[in-house]
Amino acid sequence: MSQQTPEVEVESWVDIVKQKVSALRFGSVQIIVHEGRVTQVESTEKTRLSVEHLITQTRK
Repeated sequence: MSQQTPEVEVESWVDIVKQKVSALRFGSVQIIVHEGRVTQVESTEKTRLSVEHLITQTRK
């Protein structure tokens, strides 16, 4: 009986994290670990609005 091999990793998780961090201006990168292995990398980007923009939008 042959063992199933995990999917071939094209990039290491460290490279993925570096790419996600460099692509963000404001936000977060979360690393999910399961049984001592990185299984998922998530990023959330924030869009910051200036105070002037907010004031202009509320006056319309």
